[in-house]
Amino acid sequence: MSTSLARNVLVAGGAGFLGSHLCDALIASGAHVVAVDNLQTSTGDNLRHLQRSPRFTFVRADIIEELPASALPERLDRVFNLACAASPPLYQADPEHTMMTNVVGTRNLLRLAERHGARFLQASTSEVYGDPEVHPQAEDYRGHVNCTGPRACYDEGKRAAEALCFDFDRQKRVELRLVRIFNTYGPRMHKDDGRIVSNVVSQALSNAALTVYGDGTQTRSFCFVADLVEGLMRAMEHEGVQPGPINLGNPFECTVLELVQRVLALTGSQSRVVFHPLPQDDPRRRRPDIVRAREILGWAPRTELADGLKKTIAWFREQEQEAEEGYRLSAD
Repeated sequence: MSTSLARNVLVAGGAGFLGSHLCDALIASGAHVVAVDNLQTSTGDNLRHLQRSPRFTFVRADIIEELPASALPERLDRVFNLACAASPPLYQADPEHTMMTNVVGTRNLLRLAERHGARFLQASTSEVYGDPEVHPQAEDYRGHVNCTGPRACYDEGKRAAEALCFDFDRQKRVELRLVRIFNTYGPRMHKDDGRIVSNVVSQALSNAALTVYGDGTQTRSFCFVADLVEGLMRAMEHEGVQPGPINLGNPFECTVLELVQRVLALTGSQSRVVFHPLPQDDPRRRRPDIVRAREILGWAPRTELADGLKKTIAWFREQEQEAEEGYRLSAD
């Protein structure tokens, strides 16, 4: 995306997998970026390459608390809220914090955007559709969520955050953009974050058993991170009437077992597949309807799954090699 963003932009969750790639794209576009992250489930290594840029600032803080005014520029033009762990093992590890990040944290950022007159983008999730009874999932589908289950801290937290965002918008307190993100993958995923792509790739590269939950016939639609970031930026810069929620994801659908076979072929791994029970409320099928993204944003993913997996595997291999070299140096 070539649009210049010579603005002051805050990215909450900026050290995360998705947030760090967004920071890269914003800096490349000419923006001045403030990345905010508590580093609870992310790492500052994702942003280390940006530390030398005069247009980049990192603030270690938790959005559940008011952000220190001294750490922020006098004017903010854009606020992206990507803060919150997105993988079930991580967000279930501290469900209270997950819920408060989505509700209290979103309120704090909305109020910050209101004070600055900044446009606000809320990164919501396909999890608001729960284990869907409608397929594919369009934005007018209201979902099938277990509001008392182990995933509810995230699912219901995001749904509550959406309600809060639209209330602020209706009251003319912020100019809102809201996207619902489907499964995203790519470099900088943490190998232990519990998501299927990172799990399978890291296990395959180490020739460990590949963990598949359920029988592997459940489906997902995987969007490469570069495509997703372009969608985020297009959504933020969309002019005109507030368009409502917009799905961002890849409508190409495959089963978990198909993904496993692709990774095995690309890595040459001899790993065997081990099946475990499907976690409670894990969606059986997931595929976004992206008609609105195409029509409103002129956006659709361009990266084929095979190409995206090659780039992701190459990154994981590089991380393994660096870790091995570091181990040898420390041993010497």
